[in-house]
Amino acid sequence: MRIWNRGVMVAVLGVLALVGVRAEASEPMKAIVASYLDMQQQLAGDKTDTVKAQAHAIGEQAAKLEKAGSAIVSAAANVEKAADLKAVREAFGPLSDAVVAAAKADGWTDVSGLKLAYCPMVKHTWLQTANSLQNPYFGKAMPTCGEFRPMQ
Repeated sequence: MRIWNRGVMVAVLGVLALVGVRAEASEPMKAIVASYLDMQQQLAGDKTDTVKAQAHAIGEQAAKLEKAGSAIVSAAANVEKAADLKAVREAFGPLSDAVVAAAKADGWTDVSGLKLAYCPMVKHTWLQTANSLQNPYFGKAMPTCGEFRPMQ
């Protein structure tokens, strides 16, 4: 695991612990979000270096959630099968939707440090930690396309 991934994991775990996001927030969901955030950063930078590995890890963790993780498992598999950056971005939308839905179902609302953004051009949301928009669907071509929304 790269050092940056460990830093993201520590940040996610710290944020979740500090803000009291459901005391029983599952370890698989925390791992899913950490891998997801790494993937979002790569796509925002027009990279796919470890996207397939992250998608595989997300799928493995989501499988531990059983029925609650089934949409994530399916969406992560589609990201893992994607052939190029364009296909990864197309598959990332349903993965984002599934991760956001699972987080909301787990009781995550207005988590400090974790932001929900929406891209009106692709009509999908994404999660990120940066204060300025970092659109994973258009990357460097349109990094600030979208808006932040409350996570409710």
